[in-house]
Amino acid sequence: MDWLNFAFFLEKAPSGGMTYLGWLASGVLWTLIVSICAWVIAFSLGAVLGVMRTTPIKWLSVPATIYVDIFRNIPLLVQMFLWYFVMPELIPTAMGDWLKQTYPYLLTLPFAQFSLWEFTAAVICLGLYTASRVAEQVRSGIQSLPRGQTNAGLAMGFTLPQVYRHVLLPMAFRLIIPPMTSEFLTIFKNSSTALVIGVLELTAQARQINEYTFQTFPTFIVATAVYIVITMTVIFCMRLLEKRVAVPGYVSQGGH
Repeated sequence: MDWLNFAFFLEKAPSGGMTYLGWLASGVLWTLIVSICAWVIAFSLGAVLGVMRTTPIKWLSVPATIYVDIFRNIPLLVQMFLWYFVMPELIPTAMGDWLKQTYPYLLTLPFAQFSLWEFTAAVICLGLYTASRVAEQVRSGIQSLPRGQTNAGLAMGFTLPQVYRHVLLPMAFRLIIPPMTSEFLTIFKNSSTALVIGVLELTAQARQINEYTFQTFPTFIVATAVYIVITMTVIFCMRLLEKRVAVPGYVSQGGH
């Protein structure tokens, strides 16, 4: 079947000094880099926001709630455009011009065909957007724990921060491993939206290969297979982690 001929992947691509398979590999690499960098932001910020949302201190819980409501209710694609096109216009002119003109040329990796500002904007956007979702998972994990754990910690003389650090968070993070796996997979799949600002991740590279070769089916079959392999690998690893850190007798969120 000619429409399933994969031999063209070994042909030399018109730019970059690579084959089409090299283009695809570059897309996979940048998909992983964008996803992992964004996940570091999302998990770090989301954990803090999730804790803030569960505290009885209003000046902590209210700002965290506002953040979550704003970022969860603005479409990701709109946020991507805001970060890339609008943010340089809101900061001081000299810094905005540096981002748009000088900063892009700092990227020297030979397999990168896009600017560092495009990469940075994509990572920040995905990280801050997903942080709002992670915050909700952390909040639900903490609130699923029996109230008695907090009371017992306070009765033992722990301060509220110490109760969170030594009692609530170790349990909550174990319970939310499954939804955290889902959030990482979401950020991995959402990385494809970065193509709209020029980041040549996996989906963007697949589209570019298709435009040059008109091999639609083989190109997107391979791209789909890569997505499936990576997501299944993440799921398998996280299931192993979940079993390793499972709390005996605590079989599900909210279990007693």
